[in-house]
Amino acid sequence: MKAITQDVFGGPEVLRLTEIDRPEPGLSQVLVRVHAAAVNPTDFWHRAHGGLQRRIVPLGWDVSGVVEAVGPGVTLFAPGDEVFGMPRQPEPAGAYAEYLVAPARHLARKPAGISHAEAAALPLVSLTAWQALVDVARLEPGQRVLVHAAAGGVGHVAVQIAKALGAEVIGTARAAKHGFVRELGADRVVDHTAEDFAEVVSDVDVVLDTIGGEYGPRSLRTLRPGGIVVSLASPAEAALTPVARAQGKRALFMIVEADQAGMLAVADLVERGLLRATLDTVLPLEDAAKAHELGERRTTTGKIVLAVRADASGGQD
Repeated sequence: MKAITQDVFGGPEVLRLTEIDRPEPGLSQVLVRVHAAAVNPTDFWHRAHGGLQRRIVPLGWDVSGVVEAVGPGVTLFAPGDEVFGMPRQPEPAGAYAEYLVAPARHLARKPAGISHAEAAALPLVSLTAWQALVDVARLEPGQRVLVHAAAGGVGHVAVQIAKALGAEVIGTARAAKHGFVRELGADRVVDHTAEDFAEVVSDVDVVLDTIGGEYGPRSLRTLRPGGIVVSLASPAEAALTPVARAQGKRALFMIVEADQAGMLAVADLVERGLLRATLDTVLPLEDAAKAHELGERRTTTGKIVLAVRADASGGQD
């Protein structure tokens, strides 16, 4: 099968299309014929540095495709089923390929009304937002949420999920993207390039920080007593935890995990018309290096997706 591989760490140019052996499903696993795979910042980090483990791994966690075969013990899916998910995270999945093997319970049925490209764009960012808002922050209806980089990959789905949960949502984004963020459901958008969000936003219950650095301490200033900053930026953000505690607030760093219950919740929101992925760019698998170049500019609105098969942007398989 064709797959994107690399032999050394480095820039996007180290990625190349090669032929490798097709995997076979083992116990409780399914073989997925990949139709689309999304590109995420974690892919850039692993390509350039090897992630936390400093080793070369097959890239790509977000996948949408069709079950090709099932291993012993699988009862949830059968060949021909359309599925999507974020298998194995934080271990490597290898979605930048024509096929991948995944634990069956790391996947969910793809919502029928969206394309494989749209489905592939959802798992990592949606699970991140769902786990941060629901599992960590325990968001309740009527609470106020501040979402940083609200037009980005995680941000644009976090706005929608928070609104679906009944929250009042404030987003930060450049002025040119304010219309887009409001269309997603944000009640207010702050231009972080023109004003200090920490000076104009207050009494927030939850902050979703996708940026890190000085955004963490500034976000604490926007919280009401007992509020929480959930950081997704890097493990270094865990240093904010004792600072927040001293102020009667909370701050936690989290890493998204494979989660079928979360995937089912995401699929339900999609089916109910409460969540959609915005596709910034769709490129063929062989243009993975170009996709990484675009992503690392951090100017995209929504997600970049690799179309592994020609029908990825269409409807049913």
